[in-house]
Amino acid sequence: MATLGPDDDSFELKQDQELRFEVENAPIEIEVTSGLAEIFGVELVKSKKYLFPIGAKGAVFTWHGCSITMKNARKNMTYVSKDTTPMNYYMNVHIILEKQRDEAEKDSKRGPITMIVGPQDVGKSTLCHILLNYAVRMPGLNRKPILIDLDVGQGQISVPGTLGALVIERPATIEDGFSMLAPIVYNFGHLTPTANMDLYQHCVERLWKSVDERMNKDAKTNASGIIINTCGWIKGDGFKCLLACAQRLRVDNILVLDQERLYQELKRDLPKTTDVVLLHKSGGVVDRTRQHRSESRDKRIKEYFYGSRLKPFNPHSFDVKFGEVQIYKIGAPVLPDSCMPLGVTAMEFLTKVVLVQPGE
Repeated sequence: MATLGPDDDSFELKQDQELRFEVENAPIEIEVTSGLAEIFGVELVKSKKYLFPIGAKGAVFTWHGCSITMKNARKNMTYVSKDTTPMNYYMNVHIILEKQRDEAEKDSKRGPITMIVGPQDVGKSTLCHILLNYAVRMPGLNRKPILIDLDVGQGQISVPGTLGALVIERPATIEDGFSMLAPIVYNFGHLTPTANMDLYQHCVERLWKSVDERMNKDAKTNASGIIINTCGWIKGDGFKCLLACAQRLRVDNILVLDQERLYQELKRDLPKTTDVVLLHKSGGVVDRTRQHRSESRDKRIKEYFYGSRLKPFNPHSFDVKFGEVQIYKIGAPVLPDSCMPLGVTAMEFLTKVVLVQPGE
């Protein structure tokens, strides 16, 4: 083991403990020196060093205990949580989903479709990662669940403003996350569903049709089911949007994070065949500022074109004559009902493709 410097530290984690960190001032390097540990369901390799840049936030969890060294620990916010983590509850959810997958595979039916909902900054994306990683880590079962991401503002699959789906065939890596091979992506073009609710629901419908077709072609994917991430808009029209998405995507289970009122409303308005479960959020979840959200979106766009630190891309530009380009927008001004042609609805205007004339 390397000698620790004045800003480094070592940690002894006991069973079910969590080491939380926020990288604020200097990059940190984490190494598991003994025992087993994981970050959001991704198992850490013993003696391998993992680098986390400024801005990173995470938590190292252990089921059985482990020893960890961390470079630059004293320059950043790092601590071993004294609270009870919700990981045991998340593991129970995983076990239930596995039973449903086993039954689906046995009967040649579709596996569980699970939607994760809640307000902003409660750990919805993190729980998605944990459940997906646990599913594909099951030995000998060859699970291939699908991740559907409906969060157009802070999505995990493509650039901001899109809805996407991705077949998960192997665990994520700490450096690059899940493999982004052959995702299904639909462009919505806005950072919140409120910008055009009819178009958003249209994109959800088209995404579902594509996912449904892919699942019908692969028995393993079909039995492995779906994990759905959602945005944090849960009140008023946001609640109606969640209900509509749950119905369109034929959701079997809904996991509500840290919002009892939302839990009660979903229990009231959804069919009895849909299981709604209330879960606590992790105490390590960090509230993100508007600036942090904006920076995260910029980072996603940059990574889309230029790749990551370990897997860089080399994009190049090329010239196109402006006269050879046609620009379209989705959504025309909605006319009053009295001015609409017979049989035409407002939704047709909101989803209409309109040619944009430069200078107009």
